[in-house]
Amino acid sequence: MESHKEKILVVDDEASIRRILETRLSMIGYEVVTAGDGEEAIAMFRDEIPDLVVLDVMMPKLDGYGVCQELRKESDVPIIMLTALSDVADRITGLELGADDYVVKPFSPKELEARIRSVLRRVDRNGSSGIPSSGVMHISNIRIDANKRQVYKGDERIRLTGMEFSLLELLVGKSGEAFSRADILQEVWGYTPERHVDTRVVDVHISRLRAKLEEDPSNPELILTARGTGYLFQRITESEES
Repeated sequence: MESHKEKILVVDDEASIRRILETRLSMIGYEVVTAGDGEEAIAMFRDEIPDLVVLDVMMPKLDGYGVCQELRKESDVPIIMLTALSDVADRITGLELGADDYVVKPFSPKELEARIRSVLRRVDRNGSSGIPSSGVMHISNIRIDANKRQVYKGDERIRLTGMEFSLLELLVGKSGEAFSRADILQEVWGYTPERHVDTRVVDVHISRLRAKLEEDPSNPELILTARGTGYLFQRITESEES
């Protein structure tokens, strides 16, 4: 029986980049489909249901930001954005819209391949040290189900991307312990920051988690800032676990 190949949708208006990535990613075992503009990307996504999207920012008809917004309305699929933009704020925009990571053009195909492997590994991963053996934990009105990788706030399911859940899982699994941004990037995204700006990936994901889980994101009570260090989840007492 043939094993399931993970499917990747590569979206870029440059045909040469699509060809290179299709060839390289196919060689290392992925099924690859491609799109050359934003509108085609959305149609292709709905037809093919890929496991991950590699998404260029600057494209005709609908740019990568617009595509990311549309995909996040209907899916938690991992998204890695390709950006040639030099302005840090422009790179961060994609993360704020729901992308999981970004790679700056010109990029090494090996770097992108490593990012893809890391994101897919984290999204598929189940369980974490520090989570009860039942896989379910209650903190205040938040219920975390590590087995199903789902989070509820009261009776409402809160939609998290795979990387958001992995970040939450890391912090909850060692509640009360402060993690530096670099450590979080290594643990969750699987790479060491080469530039200070790389750690902004962590900051934006923390902000997204707070917006979804905290009663008052501007005054967080669950995901706390460890001044001079990074972030931590409030210490969880045994009476809070289940």
